[in-house]
Order: sequence, then structure tokens, then C-alpha cells
Amino acid sequence: MLTDLDEAGLWEYRSTYKEPADFDEFWRRTLDEAADFPLDVRLERVETGLRIIEVYDVTFAGYGGHPVRAWLRLPRLSRLPRQPLEEVADDRLLPGIVQFHGYGSGRGHALDDLLWAGAGYAHLLMDARGQGGGHAGGDTGDPVGSLGPTQPGFLTKGLESPESYYYRRVFVDAVRAVQVLREHVQVDASRVAVVGASQGGGIALAVAGLVPDAVAALHAQAPFLCDIRRATRITDSTPYREIAAYLAAHRTSAADVFETLGYFDGLGFAARAAAPAWFSAGLMDGVCPPSTAFGAYHAYAGPKHINLWEYNGHDAGGPEDLAAVLSAFRSLLQEESVS
Repeated sequence: MLTDLDEAGLWEYRSTYKEPADFDEFWRRTLDEAADFPLDVRLERVETGLRIIEVYDVTFAGYGGHPVRAWLRLPRLSRLPRQPLEEVADDRLLPGIVQFHGYGSGRGHALDDLLWAGAGYAHLLMDARGQGGGHAGGDTGDPVGSLGPTQPGFLTKGLESPESYYYRRVFVDAVRAVQVLREHVQVDASRVAVVGASQGGGIALAVAGLVPDAVAALHAQAPFLCDIRRATRITDSTPYREIAAYLAAHRTSAADVFETLGYFDGLGFAARAAAPAWFSAGLMDGVCPPSTAFGAYHAYAGPKHINLWEYNGHDAGGPEDLAAVLSAFRSLLQEESVS
């Protein structure tokens, strides 16, 4: 059944989200502070038995210099002979994909998520700190605690202020992950895209708005963390339910909570993004209601396209979305390397 507006209503919908007056200053200061820490990238090749994809266990310094884990997968193509990396010619450089995973998940196993490398991209899949305990395991801790009681999950951790909020650390980690891939000797820094589904789509959207000059394309499938206040009012599903439950116990805190969340809402980042973007949403999505994805889509400042799937929920278009984006990215990001 429909969980939100019908298709006509989604196209007409415009969010009432108002960004904080110092949104840009907050994020400029946050990224400047992060830049004080060297990336300290460490790569260790993993023996997987794969013949056409090489996998590396990556550690780099994220927010506060904290270690963040990722997988780097590189296609071993005939156009990329096994020679000293510093000798690889510019016309053989790879386009790149930085991927962010869904809520509560992690980077998983070295043999997971082979799609992008199989399609000819250098693929970096970043762990979201502190997540991955329940499924698709993660390997990155979060050494920063919350100042007060939180709901189980991550949405209310450090919610007392923008400075302490959990997603401040995650978004900085994500910006740094893009920097890691763009600086890799086999990667063309001008052809790096960010992608993700659900939480991953929300993180990718944040990166596209925070460092628009570093992102060549965006795919956000059923994105989370968009039009957050509306989401808490129209769905009782987790993860947004965590915020509602927190406010049920902190009855007088709603104004302060949504002031903090205003710095992390995808609509604020969408208005600052410039890369060509592909969004998707399911009309029956009860986790990330489709109007919240459309709120971000309508706010998006760059070229954009959205697929709406009438009878799908949080899976949106699933592999159909991926097929469409693979085709679009091939034209946009691989045209220089496709013979």
C-alpha cells in the first residue's frame, strides 16, 4: 500500500526544511579541523582467489585522526598491465566509485560487493564507524561517546549538539574516503563518483554537497537522512523511530533536536551539490518515505534524474536502479577509457 504521497503529490511536494544560518560555517570549520590530520593511508593486499579483481584492506585517518577501515577493489584489466604503479600512463587511469553502506551494516567480507570493480572501476567501500555489529560486519570503532542517554542505534548519539552528533564524524570520514581514492596512483581524480542505498545514499549526498568539486557523479537509492523532521512524523519504522522515541522521553527537546539535525539533513547538502545525480524511491517505502527522497531531489542543485518505483518499498528499483546507473556512469565516467 502507499505509505506517503501519490506520484502526482511527490512531484508537487516541496519540503519546509530550513537550513541553519551558519550551516556553511559549521561544515567549513569541521572540514578544516579534519584537514589537520594526515590521511595516513595504509593498504594491505588480501589474497581472495579472484583472478580479475585485486582486493586491499585499507585503513585511513578519519574524523579526529581515528582509524577508519575500507575495502579497495581494483579491476585487473589488460589495459592496466602489472607494472610499477607510478609508471601507469594517465590514459590508463581508472574511474572510481566510493560506496557507503546501509544503516547498521558494515563493509562486509572481502568477497562481497564486486559489482563496481567488475564494471571496471576502482571501488572503495567505507565502513561507517561503530556499525556492522548485526550483519555485514564492520571493523571500525567509534572512540567518541555520547554526552547523554541515547536510543539503541545511531540516530540519537551525541544529539545534544552539532559538534557532538554522530553523523558529523561519519560525514567527515566519508569526505576523507573520497580523498583517499582520488589520491590513489591508479585513479583519475576527476572521475570519482559516490554511491549508496538508504544510509549510504544519505552519506553520498552529504559528500556531494560538502566537496562538490571532488565528486563527478552521485547515485542515491532510497536515501536516508533527508527531510528528517517530516520522516519522523510520517513513519513509525526504524531508524527514524529512534528520534521519535528519544523525543517521547525528552518532551521539551524537539526544537533543540531538530536544530542539531538541520546541519545533517540531506536537503542542505543537495542545495550545494553540482554533480550529475541519479535518485530513486519506492512508492511503498515505509522506512525512508518517498516524499523525503523527493524533498532532496527537488532541492538538488546539479543535473538530476529520479526513478520512482510504484510497487516497491525500501528496495526501490533494486538491480534495475543499478543497471540504469551503470549505463549512465559508463557514458559519464568511462568514456575516456572505453575503446
